[in-house]
Amino acid sequence: MVKVLIVENEGLFRDMLKISLGAIPNLEIVGAVCDGNAAIQATGQMRPEVVLMDIELGSDPNGIEAGKAIKSNHPDMGMILLSAHKEREYVSLIASDEMSGWSYVLKQSVTDADALVRAIEGAACGLVVMDQGVVNSMKPRKGSDTAGLTPRQQEVLSMIAKGYNNSAIAENLVLGTKSVENYINAIYQELHLGHNGSLHPRVQAVLTYIRDSA
Repeated sequence: MVKVLIVENEGLFRDMLKISLGAIPNLEIVGAVCDGNAAIQATGQMRPEVVLMDIELGSDPNGIEAGKAIKSNHPDMGMILLSAHKEREYVSLIASDEMSGWSYVLKQSVTDADALVRAIEGAACGLVVMDQGVVNSMKPRKGSDTAGLTPRQQEVLSMIAKGYNNSAIAENLVLGTKSVENYINAIYQELHLGHNGSLHPRVQAVLTYIRDSA
């Protein structure tokens, strides 16, 4: 059971999220608040595992500022930004040093329950999950490390970015689980990623994918 706090200033949208997420068996909605200050206070009281936060809350602090304050007090708490924007200047925010480890979901995608659950479960495990619509619009810049991956490796990396686990990647690409593991290890090697940093190489791979994309 993953405990989730919803932070959304639009009442109807907040209620819709509460109802839709509350109907999912492995999620528990511990609260729903309307602004950044309430979110900061609620995380200390309710101890959610994941905060689902709108970027634009209509007042200060905004979702990013509130999220940074929450992460400074609760570094292991998963953070998912809800946004109406898929432009690079917004998406690239979560690849910055200050926000590494955050996830990013478009508001228009919240009706896709499977995708939202992947994002929440991934964030609870400390992974970075990107909206499918954002990932599908991304293309590695020429000369980047990601551009040097084979087409199949890029396909596997894009599915990691969407929050798919190894078994789901294998099922979607009609591959054996061992083959997926081999592809992922090859991706880590090509992107010069390892287990010696503070971030899991799976997270590092997604952040590299974001930074390398046009």
